[in-house]
Amino acid sequence: MAFSPSIADHIIPAVSSAEDEEIVDLVVKGTIPSYALEEQLGDCKRAVRIRREALQRITRRSLQGLPLDGFDYGSILKQCCEMPVGYVQIPVGIAGPLLLDSFEYIVPMATTEGCIVASTNRGFKGIYASGGATSTILRDGMTRAPVVRFPSASRACHLKFFLDNPSNFQTLADEFNKSSNFARLQGVQCSIAGKNLYMRFSCTTGDAMGMNMVSKGVENVLAYLRNEYPDMDIISISGNFCSDKKPAAINWIEGRGKSVVCEAVIKEEVLKKVFRTSVATLVELNMLKNLAGSAVAGALGGFNAHANNIVSAIFIATGQDPAQNVESSHCITMMEAVNDGKDLHMSVTMPSIEVGTIGGGTQLASQSACLDLLGVKGASKELPGANSRLLAKIVAGSVLAGELSLMAAIASGQLVQSHMKYNRSTKDVSKVGS
Repeated sequence: MAFSPSIADHIIPAVSSAEDEEIVDLVVKGTIPSYALEEQLGDCKRAVRIRREALQRITRRSLQGLPLDGFDYGSILKQCCEMPVGYVQIPVGIAGPLLLDSFEYIVPMATTEGCIVASTNRGFKGIYASGGATSTILRDGMTRAPVVRFPSASRACHLKFFLDNPSNFQTLADEFNKSSNFARLQGVQCSIAGKNLYMRFSCTTGDAMGMNMVSKGVENVLAYLRNEYPDMDIISISGNFCSDKKPAAINWIEGRGKSVVCEAVIKEEVLKKVFRTSVATLVELNMLKNLAGSAVAGALGGFNAHANNIVSAIFIATGQDPAQNVESSHCITMMEAVNDGKDLHMSVTMPSIEVGTIGGGTQLASQSACLDLLGVKGASKELPGANSRLLAKIVAGSVLAGELSLMAAIASGQLVQSHMKYNRSTKDVSKVGS
């Protein structure tokens, strides 16, 4: 394997002992697999240090700017990341308070894009001054959709009719629910493509985001169906009818995870004082940009100004799966004049917010602290699923604020000015010490 000559700073050795030096040499030669260091050494940080040094020698490039110390590598072992060599620092800002359903929340946002936190904070200010926002959970169910194949389309249809029959649901639910105390089958939606059958299972998952939970339940049902349909060939546990981490009409229409609608009435005087714009201007802009403009672009779930900015920042701060911001950012922003045209009613409808407050990255110290700041850390003991549903509402409320602020900035001609002020650095970060 050849690497281009290094143009980085001088490589600073990460190991000092003779024993570690010998192990680094064995890793470089390929005698010891890099992925096996944690298991063989029994010391996660030592394994990271050795892997890191071996990588520098193999590539002849310095990792000096990538932090090593200050992280609990044992907390990610067999859980969050394989073969770590350090960690990336992402600043966390706070915006708020968000006044949502009569409660106040300070919202942590992890981002490297200037203006996002400040803009969202301005949106929170306007919502608060107008009496707050209200939210409603429309649906709550994670999905997984395996694909199976039969010798003929008629056989595939036979299973579809079996799954569609309400009298068979309890049998399927009994098999599905065996794998978890929280997974409860809600329904199965089927689609035929020739000899292939796609089965979209939906279930509750408590306070977990639930992908593993629903997958285990699906495996139970498939094992049961295999006995009833021995000619069924299981092609994949996921047939993309779910649909996970991809823009898909099925999520936009049917929902996935938490489906949330959040609304607020922004007073005329608040629009003038805080946002320097008017009801009529925002309503027209929303129609031409978020609705008509998105339609012209052929958008799928993207009838908004920048929902993804806010979703991504909160997801990273709270340990969610960042890749799921694809469907979690599906959002339609609506604005209309109310109270004889004096005030603005605005809403965001988000059909597939996929969040959890236990499992995965939510258990890491930094992300756990951010969840604790919101009051949704861990599982709800009183009502399973309550914490994750509240987190989804906070995400939607934050998107509402972000939409309001950005749209106002565009309407008043402040967008470029604010980005030039907060999002245009002239500092050469390559010369900044770690």
